[in-house]
Amino acid sequence: MLSARVVTFWMEKDGSAPHEWEDGAAVDPGDARSGRDPRFVVADGATEAYDSVRWVEHLVTAFVDRDGAAPELAPADMLRWFATVQQAWVAAAPPAFASIFEERKFAQGSFATLLGCELGDLDGPAPSWKAVALGDAVLFHVRRRRLLVQFPPLGAGDFGLDPDGVHTDPAALPVMTERLRFAEHQLEAGDHLFLVTDALAEWIVRARGHEGDDRVWGFLSRIGHPDTFARFVADSRAARDMRNDDVTLMRVLVADSAPDHVMVCL
Repeated sequence: MLSARVVTFWMEKDGSAPHEWEDGAAVDPGDARSGRDPRFVVADGATEAYDSVRWVEHLVTAFVDRDGAAPELAPADMLRWFATVQQAWVAAAPPAFASIFEERKFAQGSFATLLGCELGDLDGPAPSWKAVALGDAVLFHVRRRRLLVQFPPLGAGDFGLDPDGVHTDPAALPVMTERLRFAEHQLEAGDHLFLVTDALAEWIVRARGHEGDDRVWGFLSRIGHPDTFARFVADSRAARDMRNDDVTLMRVLVADSAPDHVMVCL
């Protein structure tokens, strides 16, 4: 039986505090006994939107919360889920606002890109992943240091230019549903899935063109500590190879055995 080993690295913008990180990530490791499949999600909140940190937290938590009716990755289910998270957002509004400005920002709403993925049939003959995306967070499926699938298939110039995303305004539902994307692909033991937000996704697309798959995926698959990731991001920003934006890397290794050891970084 295959299993998923997951590690997540993240870093806030230069000039921001860690609690101001406006990306989000969540994991449901699944439960083989009950038939619940592993599920992963990353999101990226819009800096100019109202309370985007809380909106992102709400989205990623709800996406993996099976007791809270997390969505099936199909158009009709995603539409129902969008409406549900929007209603919950409105219900959680503060009873009073500190200023007219804050009240107006709340009325304008919040916004975040979203990328969710679920693994299936890990103990069967056809293990696979399926994913849903709205915006410019990206899943890269890599096998033996070669890219098999990039979803969504964005080019280097497609990032950071008013992306699609999940809005708190119910009036946005038709457009969100129309622009929602789905994908799926078969898995093998040893495959990596990299779920990343836009700044790192753009870096990967550009770096593959300059350095090639072997170096890019070899490096990203070997990162083993948050300090290593932080140095990589800082150096890339200093060299102007990466935009100064919140960064998230979720790395999923599809394995056919239990890990030899587990490292906890405090």
